[in-house]
Amino acid sequence: MAKLTLELDDVTMAKLLKVAEESGYSSVEEFLKFLIEEAISAYDVNVDEKEVEEIKERLRKLGYVE
Repeated sequence: MAKLTLELDDVTMAKLLKVAEESGYSSVEEFLKFLIEEAISAYDVNVDEKEVEEIKERLRKLGYVE
């Protein structure tokens, strides 16, 4: 599983934490995963395992994932 680091300003983080808690999510990470999955489900995108590995390698080289 890829890991992503995201920097947010304090106000946005506080709002995110509050909305996640009020929505019943156990963590901000769980809430963000839900939001991202919902957003990308609107697109008809399919990737095979080879494409996944190529994308992960590109993101690693760019420093976006560890």
